Amino acid sequence: MSKTETDTTPAADRGGPHQPLIIASGLKKHFPVRSGLLNRQTATVHAVDGVSFEVKKGETLGIVGESGCGKSTTARLLIGLIELDDGSIIFDGDKLGSDISLKELRRGVQMVFQDSYASLNPRLTILDSVAFGPKLHGLKDPAGIARNLLGRVGLDPDRFAHRYPHELSGGQRQRVNIARALAMSPRLVILDEAVSALDKSVEAQVLNLLNDLREELGLTYVFISHDLNVVRYISDRVLVMYLGEVVEVGPVESIYETQAHPYTASLFAAMPSMDPDNRTEEPPLAGDPPNPINPPSGCRFHTRCRFAEGVCASRKPKLATIGGDADHLAACHMHDAASGHSLALKEAAE
Repeated sequence: MSKTETDTTPAADRGGPHQPLIIASGLKKHFPVRSGLLNRQTATVHAVDGVSFEVKKGETLGIVGESGCGKSTTARLLIGLIELDDGSIIFDGDKLGSDISLKELRRGVQMVFQDSYASLNPRLTILDSVAFGPKLHGLKDPAGIARNLLGRVGLDPDRFAHRYPHELSGGQRQRVNIARALAMSPRLVILDEAVSALDKSVEAQVLNLLNDLREELGLTYVFISHDLNVVRYISDRVLVMYLGEVVEVGPVESIYETQAHPYTASLFAAMPSMDPDNRTEEPPLAGDPPNPINPPSGCRFHTRCRFAEGVCASRKPKLATIGGDADHLAACHMHDAASGHSLALKEAAE
């Protein structure tokens, strides 16, 4: 169906095929903690602290990490739901604030949230929910756009258009949220735990739908999840976050075969095994993450890392290439001989 009929074709590729669709540089977001009768600020939560990455056109970047590591805050910063404290966002070569407005960014970037019910207005029909964005932006035939998209996500518009959210299952509601996100013809879709609340059979259907839509509409995804198996299935690259920072990023198969950072290795060691003889004798990672109000100095993982040495507490590691692979980066002193870490020096000597 043509763009004139649906108005759902992605926008022109302004920056060219080699220009990353989105570049996040030094993103920071600190939340004040207030208390007392005068509501004075008593502390600061370091939710996102200097996060940098890029998303290539047409790829799916998976973001993983423990709860509280800053994944969802990063997603909300990318779409402008919360304001940056520092850093910059470049969308297809245009810098947010100087070259492109927040309104323009939101037409190019949409988001699907975890809670499929809370994401929808219970007083609006499914058709009205999907058509709301196109109607607000003055697009032609918003109802027609909504009906077309409902069909694309596997919901018969004749059956579902006039139903309300409480009349749908969780999987059906999430399909509606996907259709609503696509209604503005975005180029980047952020999926924040979009399948985590679904049954496994429904989850598989939604994942296949997302892959089909990516191919059909030329979409780019940022996919946030705790399920490492799901991330491996849908992602091209994986970014690992810990306590508001990026600790490792690389191609999905490279990350899944060789985890360079001890925290990444701990996450993968915690994955359930299908082999009944492969039993976990002791937890791969002990203790809770440090308080983000007062994060540790140096490498923030050193308080839980069995390889930690003095340099880990005194100096913050930088992302560096692993094994000569320019696409696989990790922030760990064990891979930097200049840090003086004993394992890095041993590896360099060999």
